Parts: sequence; structure tokens; C-alpha cells
Amino acid sequence: PSFNSELSPLLPLPPSLALLLSMYLYLFTGDITQKGYEKKRSKLIRAYVPHAGGPMSHRAPLGPPAAARFHRRRTSGTRDERYRSDVHTEAVQAVLARHVERKVAVPMPSKRRSLVVQTSMDAYTPPDSSSGSDEEAGPGDDMSGMEHWMSRPSQLGPVHLGSTSSSSSSTQSGGSGNAGRLADSLAHARISHLAHTHLAHTHLGHYTVTLFSTARGNKHNLVLACVCVCVCVCVVFITGVPVSSRVSAKIQQLVNTLKQPRRPPLREFFVDDFDELLEVQQPDPNQPRPEGAEMIPVRGEALGVVTNWPPSLEAALQRWGTISPKAPCLTSLDTAGKPLYVLTYGKLWSRSIKLAYNILHKLGSKQEPMVRPGDRVALVFPNNDPVAFMVAFYGCLLADVVPVPIEVPLSRKDAGSQQIGFLLGSCGVTVALTSDACHKGLPKSATGEIPQFKGWPKLLWFVTESKHLSKPPRDWFPHIKDANNDTAYIEYKTCKDGSVLGVTVTRIALLTHCQALTQSCSYTEAETIVNVLDFKKDVGLWHGILTSVMNMMHVISVPYSLMKVNPLSWIQKVCQYKAKVACVKSRDMHWALVAHKDQKDINLSSLRMLLVADGSNPWSISSCDAFLNVFQTKGLRAEVICPCASSPEALTVAIRRPVEDSSQPPGRGVLSMQGLTYGVVRVDTEERLSVLTVQDVGTVTPGGLVCVVKPEGVPQLCQTDEIGELCVCSVATGTSYYGLTGMTKNTFEVYPVSSSGGLISEYAFVRTGLLGFIGPGGLVFITGKMDGLIMVSGRRHNADDIVATALAVEPMKFVYRGRIAVFSVTVLRDERIVVVAEQRPDSTEEDSFQWMSRVLQAIDSIHGVGVFCLALVPANTLPKTPLGGIHLSEIKQLYLEGGLHPCNVLMCPHTCVTNLPKPRQKQPEIGPASVMVGNLVSGKRIAQASGRDLGQTDDNDQVKHFLFLSEVLQWRAQTTPDHVLYTLLSSRGAVSSSLTCLQLHKRAERVAALLMERGGLQEGDHVALVYPPGIDLIAAFYGCLYAGCVPITVRPPHPQNISTTLPTVKMIVEVSHSACVMTTAVICKLLRSKEAMATVDIRNWPPVLDTDDLPKKKPPALYKPTNPDGLAYLDFSVSTTGMLAGVQMSHNAVGAFCRSVKLQCELYPSREVAICLDPYCGLGFVLWCLCSVYSGHQSILIPPVELESNPALWLLAVSQMRVRDTFCSYSVMELCTKGLGLQTEARGLDLSRVRACVVVAEERPRMSLTHSFSKLFKDLGLHPRSVSTAFGCRVNLAICLQVNTAKLLKTGPDPTTVYVDMRALRHDRVRLVERGSPHSLPLMESGKILPGVRIIIANPETKGPLGDSHLGEIWVHSAHNGSGYYSGYGEEVLQSDHFNSRLSFGDTQTVWARTGYLGFLRRTELTDANGERHDALFVVGALEEAMELRGMRYHPIDIETSVIRAHKSIMECAVFPWTNLLVVVVELEGSEQEALDLVPMVTKAVLEEHYLIVGVVVVTDIGVIPINSRGEKQRMHLRDGFLQDQLDPIYVAYNM
Repeated sequence: PSFNSELSPLLPLPPSLALLLSMYLYLFTGDITQKGYEKKRSKLIRAYVPHAGGPMSHRAPLGPPAAARFHRRRTSGTRDERYRSDVHTEAVQAVLARHVERKVAVPMPSKRRSLVVQTSMDAYTPPDSSSGSDEEAGPGDDMSGMEHWMSRPSQLGPVHLGSTSSSSSSTQSGGSGNAGRLADSLAHARISHLAHTHLAHTHLGHYTVTLFSTARGNKHNLVLACVCVCVCVCVVFITGVPVSSRVSAKIQQLVNTLKQPRRPPLREFFVDDFDELLEVQQPDPNQPRPEGAEMIPVRGEALGVVTNWPPSLEAALQRWGTISPKAPCLTSLDTAGKPLYVLTYGKLWSRSIKLAYNILHKLGSKQEPMVRPGDRVALVFPNNDPVAFMVAFYGCLLADVVPVPIEVPLSRKDAGSQQIGFLLGSCGVTVALTSDACHKGLPKSATGEIPQFKGWPKLLWFVTESKHLSKPPRDWFPHIKDANNDTAYIEYKTCKDGSVLGVTVTRIALLTHCQALTQSCSYTEAETIVNVLDFKKDVGLWHGILTSVMNMMHVISVPYSLMKVNPLSWIQKVCQYKAKVACVKSRDMHWALVAHKDQKDINLSSLRMLLVADGSNPWSISSCDAFLNVFQTKGLRAEVICPCASSPEALTVAIRRPVEDSSQPPGRGVLSMQGLTYGVVRVDTEERLSVLTVQDVGTVTPGGLVCVVKPEGVPQLCQTDEIGELCVCSVATGTSYYGLTGMTKNTFEVYPVSSSGGLISEYAFVRTGLLGFIGPGGLVFITGKMDGLIMVSGRRHNADDIVATALAVEPMKFVYRGRIAVFSVTVLRDERIVVVAEQRPDSTEEDSFQWMSRVLQAIDSIHGVGVFCLALVPANTLPKTPLGGIHLSEIKQLYLEGGLHPCNVLMCPHTCVTNLPKPRQKQPEIGPASVMVGNLVSGKRIAQASGRDLGQTDDNDQVKHFLFLSEVLQWRAQTTPDHVLYTLLSSRGAVSSSLTCLQLHKRAERVAALLMERGGLQEGDHVALVYPPGIDLIAAFYGCLYAGCVPITVRPPHPQNISTTLPTVKMIVEVSHSACVMTTAVICKLLRSKEAMATVDIRNWPPVLDTDDLPKKKPPALYKPTNPDGLAYLDFSVSTTGMLAGVQMSHNAVGAFCRSVKLQCELYPSREVAICLDPYCGLGFVLWCLCSVYSGHQSILIPPVELESNPALWLLAVSQMRVRDTFCSYSVMELCTKGLGLQTEARGLDLSRVRACVVVAEERPRMSLTHSFSKLFKDLGLHPRSVSTAFGCRVNLAICLQVNTAKLLKTGPDPTTVYVDMRALRHDRVRLVERGSPHSLPLMESGKILPGVRIIIANPETKGPLGDSHLGEIWVHSAHNGSGYYSGYGEEVLQSDHFNSRLSFGDTQTVWARTGYLGFLRRTELTDANGERHDALFVVGALEEAMELRGMRYHPIDIETSVIRAHKSIMECAVFPWTNLLVVVVELEGSEQEALDLVPMVTKAVLEEHYLIVGVVVVTDIGVIPINSRGEKQRMHLRDGFLQDQLDPIYVAYNM
């Protein structure tokens, strides 16, 4: 309907007819295939054609089943359409069209501007765009000579796989990208004014349509305009990105997308069975299974023994070198395509002899020659010098040494070069033969020597040019033997994992192989053969160096450097030399197609055999078809194309014969892709989209016996319709992997068995590494390689197939053709598919993202498998093999290490990870009785513990007789007026000010006078103290007590960050109902500044008093408190979840608190304590302001803010003042660990006197930080046992606090550490495991329980007590509990719940305060001072921070620990949930180019360790994650900032 509405105003035609017309135009321009046109045409005109003979009549008659199984291609030129190779491209487009109808919206990642700006086009060298060979690159890799071929709009026929439309609209408009932008805007605007359009391209899938301007009065233009509208209407749906880029909108979009049903629901699982939590993939009961009979091994024809075949290859060389010395053997070409040198057989013979003599007699000394017969020698020759290589190879054969041809190392760190070095080392190579030019080009050290390459043995480099060699004596002659079982040469092979193996080929195998190739290819003497392949290995070596010499053929060697500049060069050489044979790969045919346009005089009638070396890649068929289609008119005969299948281990397995008569056309089959994933051959009869068209690779080579065995397990014969690995039994195969007996046995000594278990042959078979089956007539069909096999959930997928699907989406528009890597990584016990491609520099962000999402849809629909990660990297950045192809294992390694540096990433863990455990269902609540019984029956004690009694103290403690802290200060001012209580240090470590008892008392009196006179405050009024950490704050606090006011300490606003810090100050002042604000003159000025007034209007505040100007006189009378339960001060703090609350502290609680700390820390007036904490709330405030007055010890105050300019300040003070006890926060400890590092010893620190270094926190102890701190400062005398932790929370500011005495430090126990199972913890259970066991989480006890404190562990839901080692909420009963919240929450229910809770059974009388923290108690083997066993408290995490995901409870710190370990560039991280999605924010330490590396690493780490799928990954700069004064992450602030787009992230990835 949308088509019709757009078309109707344009044409006075029925809409269906207009559409038909546009279809015809497509057909005419080659943008739609005949079949596609026929299909759509019949659909459109069905309504107008009367039906005859019922509903089935319009179907084609079904042929006999045999005919349907394997069609033969007809030779009349009208090929059966079903067997065309471009069916795949069409199928992909059809799949994408379906997806479009469903409108699956994928949220586009957001990227910072600096990451989007690409380098200019000129900075890029266009990489290879070849058709998928791993080994070699295509034209245009290093040279831009390819660009002019690319930019011509090609008019290839419909069968060409890759659409080769102009490379990009932006390049045609002078690089400005206007045309591309115009095309985009046209696509979105649905074209209202065609008259104004410029020349532009609108791409729809595979088809390209050109929009022309001015459509006035011209019928053709009108029709074109009609087509334009059709296309543009179609393009509108492609963009799945919402207009609003608001984060919350994108997350909603992601949630909606993920809600769509994806995969079958998962099975239930038993909660307790931790070992088998993961879903085990159940075999599909409906999966296809092989039904054929057992296959019978197929034998190639007998190897005809021709009388004049030489007894060895050296004998052949000797024959031709002496009989026909002038016959040309090899012609090498320069980069212009002109003959550079013609090597004759005479020259080859004489030079090989000379080299053989020099190798044996001129290396080393006469007594100790370096090379003896049988030794291995490396051959290092570049690809443009076949002559030198050939001489060296035959020189080695004549000298009876074993050549090991390898690639030229380009640099010391070449991809894969190290592995080649390992091969040379294992082969015992000490000499490398090379050419003069190559020797000069090798990297040299300053002294001119060739450095030792990484992983290589020490080599002697020997140049083989004749002028450098000595002439052999007249009487010296090489011994020419008949071929035997000695090793002739070693060919290197790169495995899937990047390791390099050496395949040994014996002399008899070499000769037999040459004979088999001669027979199957019908080679005759003096034939000319054009070779484009690498002559150092594989088909290029076998045909172009070995078999050619056996038959005295002439080889024209086309170097790859020439192919890059002129892809047609090989065709021109075939014409020029009237060559009979050409050896190519499918990419050479592909590039010839792209470049053949202007060539008039091409004539390929001389070719009798076009050998396609990579015929074993099923996708080579498309290049073969397209090549034949175009060049049939230039004399190319269909029967000339001969694909072959080979492998390094088995040499040539099968080869299609060049037949003179075409009565035996080649075979092909259209196989169901789904069947192939189950290893079953099923011919597709239903015209499905997911099919693979395969062509045969001919019959088994002469003298060989081939069978197909199951790829895994026992080598049992397959059934006839089953895919398996081909195995070959023949003389002409490799015999071993050099030096690797175990691997050799598995590959070269395979004895296949039949289903009955009997051996099928007494001779060993060799595994070829090729997957396929034997079709009718003994034709061999290859469907893939073992190396490219990816097993996902029990189904097999082939990497080449996935590459083909990705290319078919929009070939060559966004990515380079030969630069796509597909491999699998193991995540969560299953293989996951990763696709990495090089992106063209001219494609826009949005284009690339659209392409990526369409590739995912195509792979999902056609292969039925999800892609775990799709990454696009900048052009020319993937590691290359020496021949310019992509180095797959190196790319995989980079991906695993997080070093790929992609410019676009799309992760789809939701789609493809289907084996996650089922979300936990909460059990119905159990009644209290059963819980009690359960506890008693199992003999578990209830988890409760207490510190020692506050009453057990020495009687001479005078302070305990005072009920109020203000009285204690007055008493100290009278009894010890000159005793120093406080010393404040400056940032340089000098004492900036100090206070004695009397000075503090006097200043407090003057503050009280100020409050009463200027403030006019009444008893019980609240006063906000806004001071920097220091002595003014302490004086102001006691001044408030003297005046009968209630002080509230508030952190002052930060001058550099006033807009974000001032609102918090205002909020506390308002919520606490402060009657006045006291502060310093500097802060007064700051509050009245313009910046402050812009944020908060201070005129609405209570009066602000400046205490720098205090009245001289003291108040008429100090306030005498009477009620010990009255309010002493309010403790205001912001929790990590962003909640502000004030806790009321009574005079009683303050006294009990100070007394408890005094007893625990053994504080006396003679002691000194260093405090590096923020003095605004919690234990930090109590230690800074209260404890010294109560206990009389001296507090050395170090403001943490000063450590930013001088990280050594705290430890320097501790060292110089010989402090025994010190308190700090995690942020201070982290600053010292990172800031001081190794420079500590130089500063002369001495920490040997420290007996207690206590970290004050409201969280689980950070073990890794305390351990690294202890380890770092151990050498400076810090005792490892001295570092401990304290734990407090809102309801009770200090529950645990560990301070060791000197005796305990020497003899006492370490703080207890246990290892718990993280998986059990998610189910709220504690399961102790051994250190180092999988999923173990170390927990350190949170310090010793303070005197006067009782703890119990309760179930947070049922409020029942729990047993020992059970996870529950920590409840506390103590005299220094807070009295309640001050109007922060305003809810009485919450008040009573938090501060006045009772157990639901058991001891129901005691009133407890709920801490809101989960933890457990565990009785240890250690004993306390009173002889009782020690109860250790382990804090796990805050209840309000814990995340409920998949029915389980996760603590953010555990996920964050995994994330920080995932990549070296992650500085800090925080996680939070949002609408059931897990959001991970990471701070990147490093360049922005590394930002996208973090996305796959983070996703994988969280999946593996926590069974959670990350929904959103946000990469930000350092310092974005907000942290409070205690060093705790403010995750909820972060969440709000993220949702309001305030983070300025480098990259935001939305995982699908």
C-alpha cells in the first residue's frame, strides 16, 4: 500500500503495472536476477490471469527424485537457475526485507565527537578487498593503484556476488560527502521534489539505483523517477535509531527489543546444584539425521606408470638441463608486467649444482661443515623472485639437504613471525638461504648485522646469487639417486591457534605427487603455464616449481605486486603466451572481473585448464560462475574451469579434470544450510533462503583412496549423506609434523573403521582437514575446513559461510571484501561467534551501525546462530600475513587481550547466550517454629556475639563520673590546662596550629558568647558548622555545647565546584532546621560570591556568623545540661545510594561511644594518635572532635584534602612523630599506595612503631587494597598485622574496631580471612571453600567488636535469628546506638524499624538497631582475652546497594572487581541496575582509541564470573564516578547523571 500511494500521483498506470515496470527496469540494469523478476512478476499478474485447473496448476511439475537430488549443469548456456551461486546474496536481501517488516529497532551506540572524526581519506591505504583467502591480500592492499578500478561503476551481470557499485558517493563529490548526505536526506524525506535532486546514490541492500535530475517531459526519466520513489520508500525503514538520543529513551528501546521472544525458554534447575547451574543444550528431537548407507571408500584411477617418467625430480632436472638447456623453465615479471628474467633449464641445472656444492663445502670448515646431507635449511625469498627460489630449492635437493621455505620477515614483530621462528628452531635450522635484494631489505642493527628475530634461532644468512658462489671443481658432481623415503622438503602450515607446524614430504611422495598431477592435468612437455599463486607452498609450489620441471614446462610467474597494480595481468599473460594452463585463486578471478571493462583483445581460447586452487572453499563457486559468465564471450570454455581440493598434510586430494568433450558436465548441489549445521547433506527442495550451493572438486587424484570419517572421536566411516572429514591413503601425501610425534599420530596415522568396528584398510590414512562428502559418480564435494569449524550449542557452522553472508548484506560499501575475520571464543562453556571487519574510511557512523545490525539479522536468519560480537576496525589495521591477507589467529589474540582498537562494536549477548541459569524463584516464607527447630536439630548455635562489658574498667578513671562531654572539657581545663589535645598539620607537614585543654575551653566560651549575643539562640536550637577540617571546627562544636545548642557538622562547598557542592550544604541546613550557620570569614565570602548566588540564594538562609572575629568576653554562664538522653549533636551523612539522613546522638550515647573507643584503643593522656579522616560524620567526626577531650590523648590532625598536593604527608607525620596508632580512610590509603609507590625509601620513612593502622569505613573491607598497602610499606617497617579495619553505619557509628596492642602484634592472630562461594552468596547463603577454588571470594573480618556492643544476624524479611555462618542482616544493640533519624525520612515506621526492631521469635525483648548491612558471624579457633572463642564478623554489603537481578542478590563491589580485572586500561568502575538491565560505567586510563576494546572484555568478564548479561557499557574519562569522603562510590548519583546525559561519555554501548 505504501508503494501504491507513492506511485499513484506519478503515473497514470495501475500500481501493480507501475511496479512491474520498475521491476523490469531492475532486470534491465542487472540489479535483479531473472529468477527474482519471474517470481515477483507472477505474483503481480496472478490477479489478472484466469486460473486453469485448480490451485496446483501454476506450480512447476516435480521431477523424479533422482533428478532432484543432484542436477548437472546444462551446457547450452541456459543454466538451471536453481543452481546459480548468487542465490545467497538474494537470500540475504530477502531475509533483511523480512526483518524490516518486523521493524526491530536497535539502539545506536553513542560516541564522543573526537572518536567519530576519522582521518582524511588520503591517510588511508585501501586494504585488500579479496574474497576471503586468509593467506594473501587482493589488489589495492598497499598501493592505491586499485582505486581507479574500484571507482568505475561496473555493470556486471546479475551472477556477480559482490555488488561493485561506485566505491562511495563521497569520493565522487570531491571528498566532501555532499552526495552521500543528499542520498541520506532523500532516503528520509521520501522525495517530494525530484526536480532538484543532484546526482546521488541510494543503496538498498545489494541493489544500486542512480537518481538523475530533471524529470520533465521524458518518459524514460519518468520511469526512473518511479523506481527512485520505490527505492526511497524502502530505505526509510532501515534506520532503527530513534530521533531522541536521550539515554533513557535508548535504554527503553533496548528493553523493548530484548522483550521480543528470542529463543525457547530455559529448563528449570535445582537451586542447590551449583556445579550444573548452566543450561546444558539438549539435542533437538527434530534435527535431521543421516539416513544413507555407510560410505564406501573411493579410489582414484590407477597411477599409469609411463616408461619415460624420471626416477626422481633431480633426475628430471638433469635430463632437461642436459638435453634441452635452452628450453625456458621460468619467466619472472617486473611490476610493469614486462619479462624480467627467463630461466632456462640449462641455467637452472648449472646454478643448482653450483649452489649445492657451496652449501655442502663452503659453509663452516672442512672438518666441521655447517650443513650436512639431511640437515634442514631455511629458504627466505620474496614473492617477486621465483628464479632465485627455484635455484635454491633444487640446489638443496641436489645437495641432499631439506629446504624449509618460509616468508620474508618484514619486521622484528611480524604477525606470526615468532611462530615461524619456533618452527625453524624445532627443525634445527642454522642456515638461511636468501637473495641479494632480500638480504639488503632485511631489518639491520646499527652495526649492519641482521638482528635475531623474536623467537628465531641464531641463523647464518647465505646469499645464493651465482656471483657470490665458488665454482665447483670439475670432478665434483651431485649424487642423483632414485626417489626414496628421505625427507625432500618441509612445508609450513599455520594452525587455527596461530601455531606453525612443519609438514614433511618425502622424496618418493614428492615424485608420486608430481606424477599424479601430471596424469590428472594431462601435462605434456613444453606447455606454458601461468602461475599467480605463492610458489613457496601449496598448489603454487606443486605445479609451478615441481611438476613443471618434471614435464619441462614453461612457467610464467605473476608476482603479487603486479596483481595489485594490474589485476588483469594474469589474463594478459595467458593471451600473450597462449598459455594452456593457469593456476589462480578465486580472488584473482574476482579482481579480473572488476577490472576487465576496457580490455578489447582478450582471448582465452588457448586455455585448456584454469586451475582454481581454493576450490575447497565452497564460496569459490560464485567467482567461477561470474568469471565464466563474463569471459565465455572471450573464448573461455566452461569445461576449462577446474577447482581442486588440497591441504598441506594430504597434498592434492581431488581435482576436476580438463575434459575435451563436455558430455560429463560438472556436478553441483543446493544444500540446506540447516542440514549442514547438523552434519547432514540435505538437498534443498523447498527453495528456502538458507542454502549453500556447492560445486564438485572433481575426482580423487590418481593412486589415492579417499574416505569420509566422523570429525570427532573414533575415525568411523560416515554415511553417504553425512558430512565428515576427508581422509586420504596414498603415497603422495605428507608423512609427519616435523618433531611432533603425538600430533603426527593423530593426523598422519589414522586407521578408519566401519560401523561394525573393523579396519577398512591395513594402510594408514592422512586427515586432510577438509569437510565434505562424496557425491554420485565419485565426485568430491567440499563444504568447509576443520580449521573454520565453529561448534555452537552442538551445531557446526563454517567461518567461510558466515563471511559470505556478511559480504552479501552490502558488499564493498562499508567493509573491505578480504578483510573480514570470523572466529569463535569460549564464553560460558560454549563457543561464541565473533566477526571483525575493516571499515572503509569513507563510511559514516550511522551507515556502519546500520550495516552491522543488518549483518546480525542476516546471520541469525540464515545460519540460525547469534553473533556474540561484531567489531569494525579502521582500514588497514588488522594484522597481516606476509602476503597481505588477514592473520586470523593474531586477530583473535588481539580480541582476547583487548587490543583490537575497534571504531565500532556491537555486542549481542542477549541473543546468543542461551545457557544462562534460570532466574531463581524465591521460596515461600517458612514459619518461625520450623526455623528454630531447624537450628536446634542441626546443633547450630544462633549467630550472636558481643564485645567485652563496658563496666570492667579501672576505678581510677575520673571521666566516667561525668555524664556530659562539656563537663569533661571544663574538668580538663582546670586539672591539666597546658596539656595539648590537638595538633593540626599543614600540607608541608609543619604544625600549623594546636590547642591545649585551656585554649579549647576559652575559645569554646567565646563561641558560646557569640551564639548567645549575635545569634540570639535559645537552648536546643540547631547550629550548622560549615568549616574546613581543622581546629576552628572543634572549638565551634564545644562552643555550641557550652551554649546549649545542637551542632551539625557540614562539609563546606568546594570553591572550584560550587554549583554541585553548595546545594548539599543548603539541603543539610534546611533539613536540620538550623537556626544559624557558623563558619570562617573565607567561607562567608564564598557563600556571598556571584557563583554561589547563582546556585543558591543565601538571603533565604538563617543568619551566617563569622567566627574569625569572636567577642573577647566570655558568656555570663555556661549551659548546664540536665538530661543525659537529650540531644548532643546531629550526625548528617549522605549514603552511597544518595539518601541524606541525620542521626540523633544523645549525651548518653556520646559518653558510651567515647568510653568504648577509649577501652578498645587503650587511649590515655600520654598517647598520640594520627587521624587522617574527614571530620563531618560517623567515626571520623568522633575521633577528630570528641575522643581527645574524653580520653585526654593528643590527636594529630591531618586533613585528607592536603594529601592531594602531598601524598606522603600522612605517613611522614606518622614516621616523624613516632605515632603508634593511626586512623585513615580507604581513599587516603589508595592515594598513598598509588601516589608514593616506590619513592618511599628515599624519603626515610620509618613505620616500625605503628601497631595499629585502622581504616574507617562503612563497607566490606577492601582486602586487595589493604594487602597491597601492607606489602608496599613492609620494607619500611610496617607490620602486616597492624593494618586492620573498622566498621560502622548510620544507626551505630562504630560496631567493630581492631587495634592491636604491642603484645598482640607479636603473638596475636592475623585478622581472620575466609573464602566463600560467590554463587552461594547470590542465593543469600554462605558456603566456605578453599582458597583459589573457582568462584571463591575472599572476605576479611571487619575488626573486633567494640566493648558494650552486641550483634545478632537476622533474616531481613522474617526478622528471625539465623544460625552461625548464615548470611543475614547485622543487627546491633549498644549504648551508643543512635536515638533515631532527625526528620530526614519523616516516617515513623522507618524510624521504629531501623532503631527499635525486635526479633520475631527467640529473644523478643531486646531492642535492636538494623544496620542495613548483610553479613555473617563465624566462631573461629582463636580465643579472646577472657578465654572465650573469638567471633569474627564478616560484612558482605549494604542491602540498599545490593541488586536483585535474575532473582539473585548481587553486590556491586563483586561485579566491579571482575570488571577492573578485565582490562589493564580500566582505572575504576561502578555498576547499577536500570529497568532490569545491568549498566557498567568504566573509567578509561589511556587513549580514547582503546575505549571500544573495553566493551567485549567487560561483557565477557561479567558473563563468565557472574552469569549476568551487561545491558549497557559506558566508557568515561577518569574521575567521572562520584566518590564520597569515605572513598565510597556514589552509584545512584552516577545513575542519575547517566540518565540525564551529564557524564559526557567517550562511548556508550547498548548490548543486544
